[in-house]
Amino acid sequence: MFVKICGITRLEDAEAAVACGANALGFLFWPKSPRCIDPQKVQAIVTALPPFVTPVGVFVDQPVEDVNRIADIARLGAVQLHGNESPHYARLVERPIVKAIAVGSTTAHDWPSNVVVLLDVHDPVRRGGTGQTVDWTAAAEIARRRRTILAGGLNAENVVEAIGRVRPYGIDVSSGVESSPGIKDHGRLKALFEAVHGSSPHYATRS
Repeated sequence: MFVKICGITRLEDAEAAVACGANALGFLFWPKSPRCIDPQKVQAIVTALPPFVTPVGVFVDQPVEDVNRIADIARLGAVQLHGNESPHYARLVERPIVKAIAVGSTTAHDWPSNVVVLLDVHDPVRRGGTGQTVDWTAAAEIARRRRTILAGGLNAENVVEAIGRVRPYGIDVSSGVESSPGIKDHGRLKALFEAVHGSSPHYATRS
């Protein structure tokens, strides 16, 4: 199970997530987010990470020139688009793409297969990290057709059920492992990964 911990703002939280088994870490570059972080700080964190962990930058309707510039500075491995970006916009991004879409929308079908779809709650103000869960039945329909990362209100208490019902390629967790926005609770991190790893014998990985 691919696990991304999003909203990282501190090196100690990045290291804790990696120690627990995170495959990717998310860094928000949207100025309106309470988890927004400076690209130079991300570069310092990324430099300290093992090479097998993918740093992902999260952007919301920002000029593509800024996205590519920040991706270079921060040494990102992928870019997550969390706004109203189009497939044409995505083709101008110089990194692999994760596209966040709202469950229940039809936009999942508009994106090529090389784009990983992230399913989250529609919130035009906060753009993620809301702690609200998505409709898992609707999410499962999308996950059956393409590679999908499930987000939205996941935590140690509900992640096993979410994985079992949706069967996504991966999960993305932010507020469910926080003590406050951008500050990760290491106990909650550990509990989340223990739940995920404990669920794996009962989870049939999709081919």
